[in-house]
Amino acid sequence: MAEPKTLKDLVLQFPKTGRIEAIIVRPARREPTLSVPEARAEPGFGIIGDRRAEKKREGAAARKRELTLVQAEHLPMIASWCGVDSLDARQLRRNLVVSGINLLSMKSPFRDLRCEWQIGESACIVITGSCDPCSLMESDVGYGAYNAMRGHGGLTAMIVASGVIRIGDSVRLKQIHEAT
Repeated sequence: MAEPKTLKDLVLQFPKTGRIEAIIVRPARREPTLSVPEARAEPGFGIIGDRRAEKKREGAAARKRELTLVQAEHLPMIASWCGVDSLDARQLRRNLVVSGINLLSMKSPFRDLRCEWQIGESACIVITGSCDPCSLMESDVGYGAYNAMRGHGGLTAMIVASGVIRIGDSVRLKQIHEAT
């Protein structure tokens, strides 16, 4: 009989990889978002072409929100809760729409364990926290969207290795770092 696995072992088990379904950038504040087939991720900046990448950020606290992700499988639920037939991912103002992997599981629940995720060939990120909805969701998505997105607004991430991200790219656990 095999020894029971530790919770840390279980946290690192993923049955399959994720997939990039959409890449969204917002060229300027309060401007419409654009869906693009590919974009470059740069540490300290974010997604090149997005308004948040206009200036370099220094320090871990400033870099926690270089990239935002939302779960593709949540889009139909959010639409249903808002009473609309469908939802365009551009309305949510998140940079990456990811399917096939539970985004919440990508953030380690342990302070001494950091998970790095590879997207495509070379881009690498670390999940930093939740991306809660803002009041703009009411005007961009519709009545009740703020509450519909609570708990489903996605995640924020810091970019740790640059690279081009393309629609269809895989999202997979690259490595873990344990603090000593």
